[in-house]
Amino acid sequence: MLRKTFIHAATLSALLALGACASNGAKTAMMDKPLYDRLGGTPAITAVVDDFIGNVAADSRINQRFAGANVPRLKKMLVDQICAGTGGPCKYTGADMENAHRGMKISDAEFGALVEDLVKSLDKFKVPAKEKNDLLGILGPMKTQIVGK
Repeated sequence: MLRKTFIHAATLSALLALGACASNGAKTAMMDKPLYDRLGGTPAITAVVDDFIGNVAADSRINQRFAGANVPRLKKMLVDQICAGTGGPCKYTGADMENAHRGMKISDAEFGALVEDLVKSLDKFKVPAKEKNDLLGILGPMKTQIVGK
C-alpha cells in the first residue's frame, strides 16, 4: 500500500491547453521536462493526493487500514514522496516502503484497490496518459516492498 501518496485544476487546464495548441517542438520540450513539472508541481500533486485520500477513506476494501492514520502527516508524506520521486525539490523523510509496511500483511487485492483509488484521482484531474503511466511506473515497483510484508 502506498501509505505515504495531483493536479491543481487551473494548472492542469493550462497544461492541457498548452498541449492542445503547441507545435510538435513545444510538445517535445514539455516531454523533456521532469515528471514533477509535467504534473504541475507541488500544488498539483497536493490536489491529487487530497482527492486520493478521500477516495481511500470512502473505499470499504481498504479504508480500515487507515482508520488510525494521522491524515495530515500521511498527506504530507505522500506529497513529499511523489514530489521527490518525480524529480521535484521535495525531500521524502519517511521510512522506506518495506519498513513502513512490515507486519501489515497487505494483500495484492488491497494494493490493487489503492492503485485504483489513485487512478480515479488522476482521471478526475485529467492527468494525461503519458504522465499517469510515468507516475504509476515509478510507484508500481514499490509493490514488492509493500505486499505481504
